[in-house]
Amino acid sequence: MKVSDFGFDLPAELVAQEPAPRGDSRLLVVDRASGARTHASVADLPGLLRSGDALVVNDTRVFPARLLGRRVPSGGAVECLLVGRLEGDRWDALMHPGQKLREGSRVSFGSPPRELHGEVLERRFHGRRTIRLWTEDGAGIDERVDELGHVPLPPYIKRADRPDDRERYQTVYARARGSVAAPTAGLHFTADLLDRLAARGVERIAITLHVGYGTFKPVRTDDVEQHQVDPEAYAISPAAADALNRALDDGRRVVAVGTTTTRALESAALSDTRSVHLQADRGTADLFIYPGYTFKVVGGLLTNFHLPRSSLLMLVSAFAGRELILEAYREAIEQRYRFYSYGDAMLIL
Repeated sequence: MKVSDFGFDLPAELVAQEPAPRGDSRLLVVDRASGARTHASVADLPGLLRSGDALVVNDTRVFPARLLGRRVPSGGAVECLLVGRLEGDRWDALMHPGQKLREGSRVSFGSPPRELHGEVLERRFHGRRTIRLWTEDGAGIDERVDELGHVPLPPYIKRADRPDDRERYQTVYARARGSVAAPTAGLHFTADLLDRLAARGVERIAITLHVGYGTFKPVRTDDVEQHQVDPEAYAISPAAADALNRALDDGRRVVAVGTTTTRALESAALSDTRSVHLQADRGTADLFIYPGYTFKVVGGLLTNFHLPRSSLLMLVSAFAGRELILEAYREAIEQRYRFYSYGDAMLIL
């Protein structure tokens, strides 16, 4: 299977730079069985789902992982994206300018006395570094990162982050701090929409998957099967596992909000010849889902529109079929839907 099979042309002006008001985005509804497509609004979700559906959301919270500072002692500008905590004060980071940040290089963010200090411990590939962080005034690292950091908006949003992005680039149910990118399908929900879904009889179940920088990782191989996705940590609580297993045992539909939720659920699925179940667990989602994959848990998917040739587009194509998805994308482009993180949404049933 060729990566080029998942390409499409997207006019640059359709890449959303600003979010629509929550709950107001357009929604392209795709029926997998018939191939039918209808146009609706995210606000119509209670009428599009059915009583008994289990709506699974990712409650991860984005932290301000982008730090802007200076090299010590030269004072040259430096940018650091904290990709994830490794252990204690050690972090996996993406740093620029990479060629000047070798082992032993020191950096500083903020200004005295409220600074965050760093030292490069290991130089890796494509600007990746292992970095040690510390403060000298007794503040915690997370506290100082929250104070100094910027929201790491995706690279296709061609503007600087603003203070309002701190909350708008979060779901309303975000709880567990740890992501460098939002689970963007969840950005459409409001408290009122969640209440209307509950009144409809839709059960909401929260799990956690911390979205890593790998969500933007391009597929650099020619053959789909040669690509590897970056692992991401997930957690499913005992209450969530019980609720999901009841839904599966009852034959009720599990509707995943986003590709991150989908990867966590399918990674956690335990199956034999008789049934599929999930166990309460903390694990790593490293499952690469592309056409040919058999879904064990997910029976419906709410998702934004994805980059061409991306692993996320391949996941959606695995769920609904490549040709149907590319036809839906062509229709969305013709109808001037807004694409990517701050864009419109698609419901696949």
